[in-house]
Amino acid sequence: MKLILNFWRKLTTPSKAAVGTVLAMGFLGGIIFWGAFNMGMEATNTEEFCSACHAPIVKELRETIHYSNRSGVRAICSDCHVPHNWTDKIIRKVQASNEIVAFLMGTISTQEKFEARRKHLAVREWQRMKENDSQECRNCHNFEYMDFSEQGPRSRKQHSTALASGEKTCVDCHKGIAHQLPDMSDVPGW
Repeated sequence: MKLILNFWRKLTTPSKAAVGTVLAMGFLGGIIFWGAFNMGMEATNTEEFCSACHAPIVKELRETIHYSNRSGVRAICSDCHVPHNWTDKIIRKVQASNEIVAFLMGTISTQEKFEARRKHLAVREWQRMKENDSQECRNCHNFEYMDFSEQGPRSRKQHSTALASGEKTCVDCHKGIAHQLPDMSDVPGW
């Protein structure tokens, strides 16, 4: 009993060394947690990670101008599908955890299953991009610095009217820029 009382007394009246040790361990633990968390965030932003579940989509991306072009600038999955600012990135990562569960359940485990869901997935992503004013596009393509005189007549007209007025955003016209479009034959006006 005396041993328990002594132990309890030490717990309730810790020395300065004990408090310092606990604080130092908490600080060190926080740094380790933050480092591991950041490493996890970055590891899930790689093309290799995405292609583990989305191999057909990554293959499509590799055949577009966003992957191979004369300037040598390459977009990977996370450039377009993960917001760059921290808060929105965390929200998107939480949402993406549902995609991992769906993949593990076999929802898109074959090309046929993926094609059957392609339209649903594309429409959901287009809606997300429209709601954030195509921010992921604008991270690389800054509308304010576009030289309309270097664009073709149709692009110049579209960019200087609907896009400049805010009526439309990038994804309204550039669907399918990095992926094949789903079958939209049953959508009126498509």
